[in-house]
Amino acid sequence: MNPMEKVVIAKATLNIGVGEGGERLSRAINLLSELTDQKPVKTFSKVTNPEFGIRKYQPMACKVTLRGEKAIKAIRMVLDGIENNLNKKQFDSYGNVSFGIEEHIDIPGIKYDPDIGIFGMNVSVTFEKPGYRIKKRKIQKRKIPKRHMIKREETMKYMEDTFQVQID
Repeated sequence: MNPMEKVVIAKATLNIGVGEGGERLSRAINLLSELTDQKPVKTFSKVTNPEFGIRKYQPMACKVTLRGEKAIKAIRMVLDGIENNLNKKQFDSYGNVSFGIEEHIDIPGIKYDPDIGIFGMNVSVTFEKPGYRIKKRKIQKRKIPKRHMIKREETMKYMEDTFQVQID
């Protein structure tokens, strides 16, 4: 196999949407930092919606972006929480996969802590092939040719081979 055709994980993003700032958001930040050993960042609302009591630039959620071994470790951990089952609909046409977990206590080895509470989280995994740097570099940016883009089937095969995922 051509080494330029090898699919690798670029990053994994864990997100906990709280919907409000304050104490609940700080508990979600504590949970994410405990799970990943990395400091999460707050995300803010982009629009004002008076029906839901949301103001623009109000803190709403927190997320952490993991790369390399930390990303693989986090993906394994969360996949164990959903019993290594994914759906075909969770893979997009660019080869990325997103899935959620309803309660973080479903993850094996995580105990319920009354100080934190129970949170669900979303996990988005971004894949790339060698050579994707040309899309992000500062000088002489180029588009990735269609023949080098990652397809849904390639990502599904990678997830089955690497993480022993069952795809329905």
